[in-house]
Amino acid sequence: MTQQNLPVPGGFTVVAHVLEKCIDSETLRKHARNNDHAAAMQLIEDTAVVPQEVLDAYAELGGGLVAVRSSASAEDSEAASYAGQQETYLEVSGAIDVRKRVIDCWASFFSERALFYRGEKGSLDDLRMAVVVQKMIDAEKAGVAFSIHPVTRRKDRMLIEAVYGLGEQVVSGEVTPDHYVVDRKGREKKSETPHGGVLQGGELSRIAELALQLENHYGKPQDIEWAIFKNDIFLLQSRPITA
Repeated sequence: MTQQNLPVPGGFTVVAHVLEKCIDSETLRKHARNNDHAAAMQLIEDTAVVPQEVLDAYAELGGGLVAVRSSASAEDSEAASYAGQQETYLEVSGAIDVRKRVIDCWASFFSERALFYRGEKGSLDDLRMAVVVQKMIDAEKAGVAFSIHPVTRRKDRMLIEAVYGLGEQVVSGEVTPDHYVVDRKGREKKSETPHGGVLQGGELSRIAELALQLENHYGKPQDIEWAIFKNDIFLLQSRPITA
């Protein structure tokens, strides 16, 4: 998304092979194959070393509040969604906390829930776990958008959900969001607004436009997380809509 000059907050990625290089990978695989999530997580928490380059990149980003997001290489496809299997940490501040949360993200790849799901859908030998460190957006409004309707599968309709504040409330199911069904130009067709109407017409059309850009870029329908701050819309994440 960044390479497409889309509005993505600044950040950097701890690439997927780093975990394997900074830990006893064979012992970690053994714990994973044995579904011993406690031993695997403890091994990471006790022995994983976050490279200095990560902390240098955080300083280069300007420090301050960041989101530290898990991103497993096999994470999302049209056949499986790993959303929520690993952890995301918001409002992380300072090099010490960034280091801790990177390790916590790695450890979450081996939680009981994550190992069970990966055992069903992928390979327990897979240690490829990237971590995205991204500037926090002090969201006034946030939510998700689906470039086709995820329930009806209508390709001429998009679904946009929104709340005031951080979008984690929507992703976690903590609150019931405002719910908008729009056409491909973002024109509202139907809505349910328990929060009184979080989004205006211009915001709906702009989110729909970005969703369409992402769908065209990736060549398949997308499930998108977005946030609005001072009338600017930021894209936080995009993944295929799961079948």
